[in-house]
Amino acid sequence: MFFHKKPFLSFYRMSCGAMGSFYVMKALVFYWLLMVGGVSGIGANWGTQTSHPLPPSTVVQMLKDDGITQVKLFDAEVGTMNALKNSGIEVMVGIPNDMLEMLATSTKAAEQWVSENASSYANDGVNIRYVAVGNEPFLKTFHESFLYTTLPALQNIQGALANAGLSSRVKVTVPLNADVYQSASDRPSDGDFRSNIHDLMLNITQFLSDNGAPFTVNIYPFISLYDNPNFPVDYAFFDGTSSPVVDGSTTYTNMFDANYDTLIWTLKKYGFGNLPVIVGEIGWPTDGDMNANLQFAQKFNQGFMNHISTGQGTPMRPGPIYAYLFSLIDEDEKSIQPGNFERHWGLYTFDGLPKYPLNLGSTNGRLAQAKNVRYLDKKWCVFKPSASLDDPNVAPSVSYACENADCTSLGYKTSCGNLEARGNISYAFNSYYQINDQNDEACGFNNLATITNVDPSTSTCKFEIMIETDSAGFSWRSSLVADKGILLVVYLSFLSFMFLIMSF
Repeated sequence: MFFHKKPFLSFYRMSCGAMGSFYVMKALVFYWLLMVGGVSGIGANWGTQTSHPLPPSTVVQMLKDDGITQVKLFDAEVGTMNALKNSGIEVMVGIPNDMLEMLATSTKAAEQWVSENASSYANDGVNIRYVAVGNEPFLKTFHESFLYTTLPALQNIQGALANAGLSSRVKVTVPLNADVYQSASDRPSDGDFRSNIHDLMLNITQFLSDNGAPFTVNIYPFISLYDNPNFPVDYAFFDGTSSPVVDGSTTYTNMFDANYDTLIWTLKKYGFGNLPVIVGEIGWPTDGDMNANLQFAQKFNQGFMNHISTGQGTPMRPGPIYAYLFSLIDEDEKSIQPGNFERHWGLYTFDGLPKYPLNLGSTNGRLAQAKNVRYLDKKWCVFKPSASLDDPNVAPSVSYACENADCTSLGYKTSCGNLEARGNISYAFNSYYQINDQNDEACGFNNLATITNVDPSTSTCKFEIMIETDSAGFSWRSSLVADKGILLVVYLSFLSFMFLIMSF
């Protein structure tokens, strides 16, 4: 799984094209079939970049209990795929970007991937509906790394599915970020593909259309708010706005509809107005940024569910919207290069606890809790009461803990942003201690830390206790804190973080 989401807010231009009537009819039929499968439920993204994962069977039961009928995966992990056997849940299985070059240059590699990750599971009870070839491969942050491999990989996987006799029931797609299209005027009707990938996007779209496959797009209003302090907050939600976008006779009061219709206008411009569209990712994080909180996440996700449950669609694409919420569970090992919020997109905490009430349309308005979760002992690693903040080992120790654990809940207006300096240090130490399965040696930190049975959590900041796993996702490394050479390097990178700590 790679970085998800980048800004959306540039819309796009157009002209008119035509598509053969055969492809129009094929797209209409597939769109009807897709919506018949999608109107009754909602999908979810299931990412697994976590140090202490829940058992896959537990997650599958959560999906069932919540009435989630579709799941999108970022890789074909054996445990995950096996847990989905005979579950009835429709699966979009992903191919990571780092495999695109191999699949683009070798039909044998594509056939082997399909044999091992599609055919074998499809024949053994996994309801695979889609193969996602890559994940947002044209993000600007990738610097065109996958520009020449995505389409050939898509073509080779499609060919391999056809050779395996799966192409009629398993469709290929490429989950794309919404920045692949834009509008110079901010009006959806001016939508067009991004100039540097314009022709490539047309070729991909044509290929999807020719093979009865959907266009998959990830839409993130949160990112627009994150990237632009002047972005109108209410426009990100679904209950009206003081800053609507007027496009001819249509008024857009929320960003999702405007973004989605920018894509529809773009597709329509080139004769693909009936191409099925899937929203591959949409959601709101709960921590790691001032706008990432439980209240906004609940407001957005419930607003989105209410919005699509009517079946009215958007002004340019009436009818049901097929979407996967992002994401199911928090992932404490995701890259935070896009922002600290990246580890907090889940509807659930890492241990399968629902974060807030959410009515998905098939439950009583509350998400089901994961069953039979086992926790480590009730003990925490904290900064010693006798230790001094002026100790020269404090900064490198905290820095190391945060580099190798998860301190993304520390910061301005985050869930643990109100801790004073000693609390910040304790949070970092405990995060490292828990991720290393409460190994006593992981609570050393040059004799600055101690183990306590008293929960240091506050009303807003939870000091986590990790869950037991069959095989630890992260093993403690004895040399981490003791290695003076590493500490010297990390100390320099920590100076800015220490400024934050001492300011509390």
